[in-house]
Amino acid sequence: MFVDFFIRRPVFATVCALLIILAGAVVIPTLPVAQFPNLAPPQISVFSGYVGASAQTVESAVTIPLEQQINGAQGMKYITSISGNDGTSSITATFDLDRDPDLAAVDIQNRVNTAQGRLPSAVKATGVTVAKSSQDFVFGAAVYSPDNRYSPLFMSNYLDVYVKDTLKRVPGVAEVFIFGERKYSMRLWLDPVRMASRGLTATDVVNALQEQNVEVAAGQVGQPPIKAGQQFQISVRATGRLSEPAQFENIILKTNADGTLVRLKDVGRAELGAEDYGTDLIYNGHEAVGVAITQLSTANAIEVDRLALAELERLSKRFPPGMKYENAFDTTDAVSESIRDVLSTLIQAIVLVILVIFVFLEDWRSTSCLVSRSILSRCSESHWPPAWWWTTPSLLSKTSSATFKKASTAQAKQHRTP
Repeated sequence: MFVDFFIRRPVFATVCALLIILAGAVVIPTLPVAQFPNLAPPQISVFSGYVGASAQTVESAVTIPLEQQINGAQGMKYITSISGNDGTSSITATFDLDRDPDLAAVDIQNRVNTAQGRLPSAVKATGVTVAKSSQDFVFGAAVYSPDNRYSPLFMSNYLDVYVKDTLKRVPGVAEVFIFGERKYSMRLWLDPVRMASRGLTATDVVNALQEQNVEVAAGQVGQPPIKAGQQFQISVRATGRLSEPAQFENIILKTNADGTLVRLKDVGRAELGAEDYGTDLIYNGHEAVGVAITQLSTANAIEVDRLALAELERLSKRFPPGMKYENAFDTTDAVSESIRDVLSTLIQAIVLVILVIFVFLEDWRSTSCLVSRSILSRCSESHWPPAWWWTTPSLLSKTSSATFKKASTAQAKQHRTP
């Protein structure tokens, strides 16, 4: 009876079908791209740095102790590691698909804390980072100055201060990498001949830096308990960490027997430069700095790419004049094009089906009735075969007979015409 109601009222059925089509078109952008289990296993990465060490030293002093402690974590499938000649150590632990990434990260963090005692003091001073990540990049962009107004040192520092942390807050982003990075640092150049003549070594310079380049808690003057009559309580501000090259050059390295002082400027010099000059990035003939992001194993790459690029575009409006960015590569282009092709194919198939129905029925009203009936039957029936599977023949027979009667009436009118 429910089906006959719409068959006898084709206009009402058409309106209902159009409303359903419009509602479906509105909610299409909100539908999930996929409803399948995660295929990429969760990965937890451990990063550390041993400044000045070779790959062999990093392997024996940092990577192996961490691997021995991380190995055997609950749900871990395998572990990979890389030790570089630049002093970096990277360890990636891959877990089962059913392992919670948050719990896995906590487990790895606890194991890294246990291994801290076996690591060199230089590694513990810079810290060991544990993060959920993926080894595949989502996109990479190049930041450069078309008129070469800014140096890579300036652009790298700008990205590190104003862009990197903001991109990390984008949902689904695991890590943000800066290629060709140039962090500001104070570089000390030592003359070995002068140092040898004064009986100094590089260790003496490091010890002097650690003693004199520190933040000092100088306390307060007039802090209770005090004598009667004290009216003021003043905090003492002492010179802390040094910031200018001249301040570093005045660091005292040694006191001679005659009371004279040996300062850093007597055996070398200090200058403000970059922490590392190991990599250079050239984009379209300009010195540039690259920025790339990786996604979490549970994130949607297309959604992460869209949100991160939108955030980078927003941040680019605040770039200093003469600095711009360009998207160098995007790994989601192939997936996005495939989704567009699927939608295009679906629309073409719907149009072709409607045209085929019209060719057979030769009447737009009958075609609209059949299409609307099919849509309504698909929405009202939740089992297979759908309603239109067994109601279409009767509809076709009624439509065909109506079309035949209409044609016979037209022919009779022609015969009666004088």
